[in-house]
Amino acid sequence: MGFNNWNSTHCRAEFNESMVKGIADLFVAKGLKAAGYQYVNLDDCWALANRDAQGDLVADPVRFPNGIKALADYVHGKGLKFGVYTSAGTRTCDTAGFPGALGHEQRDANLFASFGVDYLKYDNCNNQGVDAKKRYTAMRDALRNTGRPIVFSLCEWGENQPWNWAADVGHLWRTTGDIGDSWSSMINIAHADQGLAQYAGPGHWNDPDMLEVGNGGMTAVEYRTHFSLWSMMAAPLLIGSDLRKASAETLATLSNADVIALDQDPLGRQGTVVSAAGGLVVMVKELQNGDRAVSLTNESGSTATVSTTMDALGIGGRAPYALKDLWTKATSTTDGPGLSASVPPHATTVYRIAPGALPLPPSGTSALSDLHWTGATNGWGPVELDRSNGEQAAGDGRTLTVGGATYAKGLGVHAASTVTYHLGGRCGALTVDVGVDDEKSSNGSVVFQVYRDAVKVADSGLLTTADSARRLTADLTGGRTLKLVVTDGGNGINSDHADWAAPRLTCN
Repeated sequence: MGFNNWNSTHCRAEFNESMVKGIADLFVAKGLKAAGYQYVNLDDCWALANRDAQGDLVADPVRFPNGIKALADYVHGKGLKFGVYTSAGTRTCDTAGFPGALGHEQRDANLFASFGVDYLKYDNCNNQGVDAKKRYTAMRDALRNTGRPIVFSLCEWGENQPWNWAADVGHLWRTTGDIGDSWSSMINIAHADQGLAQYAGPGHWNDPDMLEVGNGGMTAVEYRTHFSLWSMMAAPLLIGSDLRKASAETLATLSNADVIALDQDPLGRQGTVVSAAGGLVVMVKELQNGDRAVSLTNESGSTATVSTTMDALGIGGRAPYALKDLWTKATSTTDGPGLSASVPPHATTVYRIAPGALPLPPSGTSALSDLHWTGATNGWGPVELDRSNGEQAAGDGRTLTVGGATYAKGLGVHAASTVTYHLGGRCGALTVDVGVDDEKSSNGSVVFQVYRDAVKVADSGLLTTADSARRLTADLTGGRTLKLVVTDGGNGINSDHADWAAPRLTCN
């Protein structure tokens, strides 16, 4: 959480020492520091166009007459942290052409550490075609060598799918190109980032780019949607507007403690899409204390009712439910199995839901798809009950079919997927047939795993579209939790439509 100047100033003259100090002052004066914002970060154009005789970057003396270390000291004096920018190339991204760090990684890292830098945004321009992982790993190693803890932000634009390789390189990675201050830019980036939830977690985050809240290109309603979706996606919250000009409404949006709490929840789960038909998008985010956050977004041009079910949110059968609307602050209680709201165009309603006690499975043998799960994540669309995964919309699958054999009961999922059930120590065994659904005739390859608490008790091995269903039997004796996991088999996550077919749970 913090600030970056680029969205509001680009390389114009108003990006200077006075502005940056003013932002740090406002973090304290306007309560943003108290709300959790820490980092005051410089973007491109802070340096001169050439290195000095020793090969070091030099701060522009017009913009920063007292130098970068003095500015960092000022920010630190406010109890805040300080960040800078450079590129993993020969020059940075601005057309003026400032020196990049390619081939100068250790020298520049040492300089940043000497400034007291706490955060580095590392861009991707003028990279000379050098392998992305190699370039970013070189700077990671250089930063580590300084001995100073520095957050490493990979601004690689998602060009080389950094979510597949960057978790041990940096702390966050951009998933797309630059955001623009418009509804279409913001919502398209949200769509791209929503499909990557499985890759995010504590210490390694998807980054859909900085916030545009308050820059003037969207309405107040659209900015609240922007802030809501970024928080549901556990995204970095880097303010991109000039806070010296911010309205009370902008500050209120950026300071919404209830929404920020979703973004900063210690469990670190990125929210997942439950349904998205007709531009009515439901996302759910599991929180550390067992609550669920749910966002109901209306991307259409007219007011619409956006609906979901407690089952789809992973908290079915747990009435009564305590609800809080995180924008209006209204609270309510419901026993109903569903949740809906009338949502204006381009708006988002966000609820925090506290469910009742965890449901226990019934005695005897039950079809698992008839029971309520306590948590579910899925690589594409929602987990489907008694149907194949289909596509992204709820209910768009078909009869579960593996190797020509059909099944009336089961779960249709898509790698990477995890579905969790509460057992309460009452259950003895799970029997299930697993395989890649016939709705995808090629490419699919997955591995099914069953966990009793943290212990793996069954593993299918690699299964592809060419394989018939494989029977798994798992001993669940004494387990508090059942977890069904499907991972990608190694050929990428395309067509990994996986079926937990005829799953039978036996309990006391």
